[in-house]
Amino acid sequence: MSVHNFVFTSTRTLYSPSSSSPTITSSRSFRFLRLLFPQIINRRHRFITTSNISDFRSIMPHHKKKGKRKEQKWIQKPTSDGPSDAAMYRSAEAITNGIGRLTIVENNAQSHVPVLQYGGIRVDEIASNGRSPVISVNPIHGKQSVLQPKSYGTVSAATVDAPKKTVNTAAQTVDLSNMYKNNLLENFTVDNSTYFTAKIRATFYPKFENEKSDQEVRVRMIEMVSKGLATLEVSLKHSGSLFMYAGHEGGAYAKNSFGNVYTAVGVFVLGRIFREAWGTEASKKQAEFNEFLECEHMSISMELVTAVLGDHGQRPREDYAVVVTAVTELGNGKPKFYSTPEIIAFCRKWRLPTNHVWLFSTRWNSVTSFFVAYDALCEEGTATSVCKALDEVADISVPGSKDHIKVQGEILEGLVARIVSHESTKEMELVLKDYPLPVDEVHQDLGPGLREICAANKSDEKNQIKALLANTGTSFCPDYVDWFGIEAADVLPRNADRSVVSKFLQANPSDYSTAKLQEMVRLMREKRFPAAFKCYHNFRKANSISSDNLHYKMVIHVHSDSAFRRYQKEMRYKPDLWPLYRGFFVEINLFKASKEKAAEMAKTSIDIGRTDKDSNDLSGKKGLADEDANLMIKLKFLTYKLRTFLIRNGLSILFKDGPAAYKAYYLRQMKLWNTSPGKQRQLSKMLDEWAVYIKRKCGNQQLSSSIYLSEAEPFLEQYAKRSSENQALIGCAGDLVRTEDFLAIVEGGRDEEGDLETEKVLEPSSPGLDSIQKKEGLIIFFPGIPGCAKSALCKEILSVSEGLEDDRPIHSMMGDLIKGRYWQKVADERRRKPYSIVLADKNAPNEEVWRQIEDMSRNTKASAVPVVPDSEGTESNPFSLDALAVFIYRVLNRVNHPGNLDKSSPNVGYVLLMFYHLYDGKNRSEFESQLIERFGSLVKMPLLKSERSPLPDSVKTVLEEGINLYRLHANRHGRSEPSKGTYAKEWSVWEKQLREVLFGSANYLTSIQVPFEYVVNQVLEQLKRIMRGEYVTPISEKRKFGTVVFAAINVHVADVYNLLSHVSENDPKVKPFIENNLRNNLEKAHITLAHKRSHGVTAVANYGRFVNQKVPVDVTALLLSDKLAALEALPGFIDGQKISSKNEWPHLTLWTAQGIPPKEANTLPDLVLQGKATRIEINPPLTINGVIQFH
Repeated sequence: MSVHNFVFTSTRTLYSPSSSSPTITSSRSFRFLRLLFPQIINRRHRFITTSNISDFRSIMPHHKKKGKRKEQKWIQKPTSDGPSDAAMYRSAEAITNGIGRLTIVENNAQSHVPVLQYGGIRVDEIASNGRSPVISVNPIHGKQSVLQPKSYGTVSAATVDAPKKTVNTAAQTVDLSNMYKNNLLENFTVDNSTYFTAKIRATFYPKFENEKSDQEVRVRMIEMVSKGLATLEVSLKHSGSLFMYAGHEGGAYAKNSFGNVYTAVGVFVLGRIFREAWGTEASKKQAEFNEFLECEHMSISMELVTAVLGDHGQRPREDYAVVVTAVTELGNGKPKFYSTPEIIAFCRKWRLPTNHVWLFSTRWNSVTSFFVAYDALCEEGTATSVCKALDEVADISVPGSKDHIKVQGEILEGLVARIVSHESTKEMELVLKDYPLPVDEVHQDLGPGLREICAANKSDEKNQIKALLANTGTSFCPDYVDWFGIEAADVLPRNADRSVVSKFLQANPSDYSTAKLQEMVRLMREKRFPAAFKCYHNFRKANSISSDNLHYKMVIHVHSDSAFRRYQKEMRYKPDLWPLYRGFFVEINLFKASKEKAAEMAKTSIDIGRTDKDSNDLSGKKGLADEDANLMIKLKFLTYKLRTFLIRNGLSILFKDGPAAYKAYYLRQMKLWNTSPGKQRQLSKMLDEWAVYIKRKCGNQQLSSSIYLSEAEPFLEQYAKRSSENQALIGCAGDLVRTEDFLAIVEGGRDEEGDLETEKVLEPSSPGLDSIQKKEGLIIFFPGIPGCAKSALCKEILSVSEGLEDDRPIHSMMGDLIKGRYWQKVADERRRKPYSIVLADKNAPNEEVWRQIEDMSRNTKASAVPVVPDSEGTESNPFSLDALAVFIYRVLNRVNHPGNLDKSSPNVGYVLLMFYHLYDGKNRSEFESQLIERFGSLVKMPLLKSERSPLPDSVKTVLEEGINLYRLHANRHGRSEPSKGTYAKEWSVWEKQLREVLFGSANYLTSIQVPFEYVVNQVLEQLKRIMRGEYVTPISEKRKFGTVVFAAINVHVADVYNLLSHVSENDPKVKPFIENNLRNNLEKAHITLAHKRSHGVTAVANYGRFVNQKVPVDVTALLLSDKLAALEALPGFIDGQKISSKNEWPHLTLWTAQGIPPKEANTLPDLVLQGKATRIEINPPLTINGVIQFH
């Protein structure tokens, strides 16, 4: 029988309720067969599928099917071509049968590493040694077959046979030691035969920054859902650290690192999840999971929530890894992320924990109700109240397999809302129907827990890591190579030389994925994005390393969110660019290739490129435009933020700068968050008390942020007990988990998740700079570049000091005339003359200087005002090339400058480029926002005329050449003088050319500048406004919407007066009431529909779909007493739907006597029955119109 006549039968199952484990059937046999025998399987048009399989019954998300589970048959399509091969057939049959009997064999050797065996193939017999691997098949049916798969890298399995594992043998460690010491990379030359293969090992979602405000994003989300174009998906934000896992071979990763305590904790917790879920089958399932991730080239991303890696908003009650937040197919093309329904199906197959998810789609008001519910809860919501409200307004609620309240607690960090395909609801319904949660409970001894292990090994981080990995077990973690390398070998540190990246950019890409990654890295380096490309020796490939075959791991670490924003802009101009991912880890292989191999790689690369371009985007946009597919908004809760941002992140300010600076910091934060005035007053009182408490307890020794809850939680618990108002403010406190004995040791105080910097808002230099107190001093400083005219401006301000309309003495300190530490001299002067105005005539170009000015301001009780040259800036610099050209031109026209920076200086261009690059990495908006956040105000110095012709090409070209030359020089020599570096000749030529070009464009450069007299007047006016307290601090738009307390129908006061006037014509008692009580007292009027305290959040949220819509209101009576007055009001209809108030007696309160709260108006009907109030009927009813709004 020919292999082509063979029929494969496959059943593909994610999870079967009747089975205790995922079914490994011939589907996986076929998949492995396809991987191992491409010659057999990959012949085009050989097989066709005759079954119809449900969409979510496949573990792979892009194979969609409907209906019940059916048998899938692969039938040969009639063909006449292709030779028969009985030997191949018998080999294939044997391997298929072997995979169906997949077992994990534990060896008794010292390393305790299991071996995987597929039929007659042993994985340990797969050898690469830098060449294409040869798979030797054991004799089957009396024949031996040798296959040569089309592979250009090392074939590696999840586990290897212990006896065959030779990494730690003495002979090999000596060889490896010599190999690493021989500087293979340095001796590796890049030529036409040099190729690079890049293999993404783990990655998380790209960080997409919304260019619109939060309010605009909300509006767009509501619009898309209401039109049936999309679904809104909302998930809980657990408070932990990002952990990514690609199997034992692929590696474990934290946000920007690997091989440390974060990843050791992650591997331990994930391994324990398997033991809890699978019991006695855990070891088998762990090995199968590792094997699956490796063979399918996938990674999973999880939120790692523990009490051992430092405090966030609340110490979790249990250590857990929530929620596979992303499952990524890395394949040969662009990474593809599973949708949430696919993630849930995947997780239920492997019994991994999932997050709580809500979908808003079919009820057209549900998405509006969601946002209203958040607004009602944003300042006091906890896990219980938030989940309850969302369950009531969502179309679909999918509870997480880990209950946040039970494992984390009540303090909820926030919610993540994003737009997904409108098909998501149907897909989710199918998954929930076909894959219910596993119900089997496993009872067994799980061994020591995370906290016990860390407590028993708290003296040393290395011992903690080893203990965690040892307790994980060999089936999940057979070796510790990623953490400790090859410990027996005397090899170099795992960090590799920087030149790996350079050679990566110079070498030929071996495939399409490598080419796209190369394109990304090259762009980021050319544009000088704030990112690092950290390379490490890949010890897992030690057996494959030779002089012409090198292996490394690369971590792409983005330092600033500005890089993501700038990269997004580049993607608009170059749509084929791959996204910039968070948590980006790549294996790279540098090797030499023959001409034949190079040609074959080129062909494969083209095919994959075509497939990648034709495929859907990374998260299944399914018809959504790029702008809409990336719509996402993070919604955090004040109960979490008061702990993390106001208490924890404020510790350094409190202990270093004192209570006044701390108060300024937290007030600024609350203002940026648009916190309601009531909550601001409550928080200020509580935080002031906290500052006194913790300073008294700790003295001058700052409380560690990693264990701050040890002190904060007892304080908050006692504070909450004083009143119900305090309880609502705190949210929840008590049941503190003590961490001092088991906290994981983290070197250098590093915070892997970067949580300490999230939403960082730097404190202002002095309290309340909206107006400058005359009893304070004032520092006017200049974040600028030489040639920006600061010295000339200081002279003018001094000569017209009365123009500032300020009686404080004013003096200037010119940096070029002051020897020594300039800012220290300014601070000394401030202490001598504390109530004076200082003009700090020196460029203040970076955050280090700004920090010194902030410290000086606090220590000497002064305010600080930055004065900056106005400019449009570029995408990565607050100053445009036009501005730079003018600055250099001005310096070249100087003579006898006290700082010797004038036309006689040979390096004018270099010096100004050096200053220009001190601002690199910030666009204009970021630059100004940061100064305003730090100092509370900003003065702009006019520079260029708005109506001007473009910069001449010759000027633009010479500046761009100088910028490129500066970057080359800085990369090699730092800030060394240009005359002493490699590019000395190039600098000399460029400086000469610069002068020729700028002087040749003198008329243009002079004409585009605004008159200096105008500059002086504008700066003086802005300074005077600040001194008079008329300056309004711009607030970045975090949230323009306020906290929702109740829903109501707003009515114009004029309409109420007209109605009462009409009633008074028929009843004489009304007119005196109006004159005595209402005249000039009724400023606002509304009819309450629902109040969150009385009727619940959901009741308020359900009016969301009617917001801003007009509704008629029938007024049927006026009720009066000696202390109260109200109109009885019955709301009408909107689009055929009756608007009903949740109040038992709908009314519009007109008046209450002094000291009587408005809610007492609800008692008027009872007072009428008791004879204590009067009811005046309005018959027929009078109608007024109102608008539904939230308050």
